Parts: sequence; C-alpha cells; structure tokens
Amino acid sequence: MSLDRRTLLIGTFAAGLAARAAAQTPPPDTAPSGRLALPDPDETIDLWPDGAPGGPRAALVERVEERSTDPTYNDRFVTGISRPRLVVFRPQRPNGAAALITPGGTYVRVVIDKEGYELARWLAARGVTAFILFYRLPGEGWADRANVPLADAQRAARLIRHRAAAYGIDPARLCAIGFSAGGHVCASLATRFTARVYDPVDAADGLSARPDAAAPIYPVISMRAPEANIGSRENLLGANPSAGTERAHSPHLHVPADAPPCFLLHAEDDATVPVANTLLLRDALRARGIATETHIFPDGGHGFGLRLARGKSVAHWPDLLSTWGRYRGLWA
Repeated sequence: MSLDRRTLLIGTFAAGLAARAAAQTPPPDTAPSGRLALPDPDETIDLWPDGAPGGPRAALVERVEERSTDPTYNDRFVTGISRPRLVVFRPQRPNGAAALITPGGTYVRVVIDKEGYELARWLAARGVTAFILFYRLPGEGWADRANVPLADAQRAARLIRHRAAAYGIDPARLCAIGFSAGGHVCASLATRFTARVYDPVDAADGLSARPDAAAPIYPVISMRAPEANIGSRENLLGANPSAGTERAHSPHLHVPADAPPCFLLHAEDDATVPVANTLLLRDALRARGIATETHIFPDGGHGFGLRLARGKSVAHWPDLLSTWGRYRGLWA
C-alpha cells in the first residue's frame, strides 16, 4: 500500500505529539499509596522545558504519602516536587472552559486528591478541562522562595493559553481555583499576574497570566498576625519575615484595577485559616470595584474540599461555584 505525502505528514505530526506527551513527567507516583480507589490521570504538562529555575543544590526526591485508611477514597499528598507540572483531566464533551486548580498543603506539601483530583473529576464531568498544578514548595531549597509558587502559577496559566487550541478551550475562559495555601497561590495569581517573578523561556511567556476569573476557597491571604496561618507564612517566607516581606505577599494589599472577578468561600468555624482572610480579600476587591461573590457558612471547618463538605452547611458550595461560573460566562 502506498502512502501520500499528506498521510505521511499527519503520521509524523501525531508521532511527534505522542513522543512529547511520553516525555512529560508522569503524575505524582502512586506506588506508595498501595491502592487506588479511582484510576489516576496519565496526561501531564511539564512547566519548564529546561528544568525549573533556581533549583536547590541537593536533588529533591518526590514522595507521595497516603493518609486515607478507607479503601473507597484516596487522600494523598506529595513533597519534593523538582519538576512542577500540570496534570490534565479532559472532559468527554469540552465546553471550552478551563480551570487551573492549585491544591493546598500549608506550602509544605501539595494535596493530590481532596483538593485536586476530586474537583478536577467534578469539573470534567461538567465539560470543563481541568489542570491541576503541582507547584514547587518554597522551603525545599529554591532560590527566591517566596515567589516560586506564583512563578509556577503564572507559567501554568500561560501554557494553558498557549495550548488552548490543542485542548479545545477558549483562552478567554480560564478560571483559577485554589484551596488554603493553594488559595494563596490563586489569589496571588489574580492580583500579581503582571509581576515578573521569572525570566521568559519561550513563546508562551508572551501571553497573559491573568485568569479570567478566580475562586480562592478558604484561602490563606494575609501574611501578618493575627490573620496569618503561621505554618503557611513560615513555609513561604521563612521564620522571621520582615514587615515589608509580609506585605509583599499578602494579596489583598495588591489588588489591581483589572483584577478578575472572584468567587470567595469560607466557613466561620475554620480554626486553621481564620475567615478574616477571605473578608480582607473581599473588602480589598470591592474597594477596587472588582465583581465579587462571597459565601460565608456557619460550619465546615478547614480543608473540606468536596467529600468532607457533606452533611455540613457548606455541602452545596460546588453548585454555587457552578452557578457563578455560568453567570460569569465561563462555562455552559
């Protein structure tokens, strides 16, 4: 059988895509968990083609730990992230929207399931292409530690837009969603999207890092006492940050006039990250005239994600997020 030139070109292009996909760093290794309640995704995008900038002198070893003892669900986290990357959940019927998800973990770990894969599956079932960011942890020896998570988030947003056509998404319908310390990453991206925190590496870096909407969920916002979550502040900024450093990394103090519309959510009984964090951000956004929808619930605690919200007043928060997203024109 003979092959025409067009068939050969298509085959070569497809082979090139497959080779590039195979070359990407796989999702966090699941072997230590010993079991999987649901299959893990297998598609990833490395953020930095030549390795992440400002690497530590000692090589990092990526480790996954499982906290769940229930075989019906996983609750893993990862540390030692030397190759920050996006893990992709593609919907069967994409509606053109994309979500950049930044899970929490006090800046000392990144949660995999509770604030990552579970939400990504929920979004993908509704047509949203979900990208979970496994960002570098600032206390693991990286240069310019305080800006490392934001650098990864900016780069991730630009890469998603750069590859929008390949994923069937609209580059103007990108929503950032983050939880706890990942909520700080999300809020930082929504307020400091123009900050130069890394040197451009390719054409993707010519694109905007501004999300079209942002949803920080029970987020760390203030780096100052008494509102600050002490663990997140120390892991991000070090043990004794100056007042200037605290200010520089408190998103509510840096809201620009073109910040994206935001969806804010918190529980009053959060004993880990005080609800005052969300209220500070709300007031700052409103002072700038940024469209903001805020939900404060009487109970829910901290770190409820989707699964742990059941049976509490906060249980229907994903439906509120979905309604808000439709109202903002993010997804159908």
